[in-house]
Amino acid sequence: MDPCPFVKVLVGGLALRVPVVSKPTRAGVHPWGIPCFCEMKLDKFSVQKTVVPLVSADSPSPDVHNVAASFHLEQAEIIKLSQGSCLGGSKPRLEIAIYTGRQGSTCGIGLGKMLGKFSVALELGGCFEKVIVFHSGWVSIGKGGDSKPGTQLHLNVRAEPDPRFVFHFDGEPECSPQIFQIQDSIRQPIFSCKFSHERNSRSRQLQFDHSNRSWLGSFGSSRERDRKERKGWLIMIHDLSGYPVAAASMITPFVPSSGTDKVSRSNPGAWLILKPGNMDDSWRPWGRLEAWRERGNNEGLGFRFELLAEGGGLVGTNNGILLAESVISSQKGGKFLIDMSTGKLGTSSVNSPVPSPQSSGDFSYNPWPFPPSAYRGFVMSSTVQGEHQSSRPVVQIARRYVTCMQDAALFVALAAAVDLSMDACQLFSRKLRKELCKQDTVSYGF
Repeated sequence: MDPCPFVKVLVGGLALRVPVVSKPTRAGVHPWGIPCFCEMKLDKFSVQKTVVPLVSADSPSPDVHNVAASFHLEQAEIIKLSQGSCLGGSKPRLEIAIYTGRQGSTCGIGLGKMLGKFSVALELGGCFEKVIVFHSGWVSIGKGGDSKPGTQLHLNVRAEPDPRFVFHFDGEPECSPQIFQIQDSIRQPIFSCKFSHERNSRSRQLQFDHSNRSWLGSFGSSRERDRKERKGWLIMIHDLSGYPVAAASMITPFVPSSGTDKVSRSNPGAWLILKPGNMDDSWRPWGRLEAWRERGNNEGLGFRFELLAEGGGLVGTNNGILLAESVISSQKGGKFLIDMSTGKLGTSSVNSPVPSPQSSGDFSYNPWPFPPSAYRGFVMSSTVQGEHQSSRPVVQIARRYVTCMQDAALFVALAAAVDLSMDACQLFSRKLRKELCKQDTVSYGF
């Protein structure tokens, strides 16, 4: 099982030095006092924005591992960019514009004023095998306008290999499709996916280890009984021999909030992502996914994914280790992403070392080997189509997080739960497709 080549372009170590003459200020407060931010653009990727901290002339150089933005390129994109430059076209460039003032716009007009620009050419040849640094250090920016003489920007721009395993559902998850691993033009069946309602699942009933029930959340609360609800959905991931290696179980029903036909953020539905336990026919929780429908004119689907402890309880703080929280358009769809590159989610130790990756076809039980502090960089992504659209998720998983097939199966089960949440969060005034509409009452036996 070999990964596909990917490359990530990282921008880190951002800081701005603006020479000023002013009265002394409190320690740690820059005398200019005007907030700054930057917009970063690479080829056809979406613009990324972030705040740029102000530092004084005698401050130490910022940590280049403090990543502010990341761009992920697959092999075909890099080949296309490289071929364009070889045929006389310009090399791909990362463009960075620095602004003062607040982010955002009013009536389509940006609120910030441009302070200066900087761009760097990216020579991406050879970046699949080694780290390439395109720029690291201070650079002068801006001429005239709002810029000040001597204004300098510090940044580190580099490309790193980021191989990933790629999996493709050969149908919608509720239709129990096969799951293929993709490498170049090769499609190899690797898993099968079985959707059911839990009471109707005859092949293997889920039996949980109840030594720690903190992962149960609000399941079975009286307010959810006797109400219209979507519940009991179950996804089982099997290997090619038919052995179950991961599961996603709807542990908290999706119910409309009072007076509406929408699942609200205050009362989301939830899934448990499960792995086989040490005992026969037992399962242990690995992660918890919550989903709801956001308010507003541009309604979207909100997601929150937390990592669970080996014993079933939440790791770290009382709120668990948050690995992803995002909103995906309910009309256009989008991508569910776990990416710790910028360190904005999860633990602060996102740069902690992880075990050396191992590629193996071993299907045997293997405890999840990565502590929360080991999560760094890109972890996984999964495509999600909008409502009423045929959805066949494409799942990408960083090689460093796959030591055996079961590791990959957990992320595949998570991707299936994300995709099915788009259906579970549909307005309750709408009818679901027939594969999702079995009405049997579910008995979990807790």
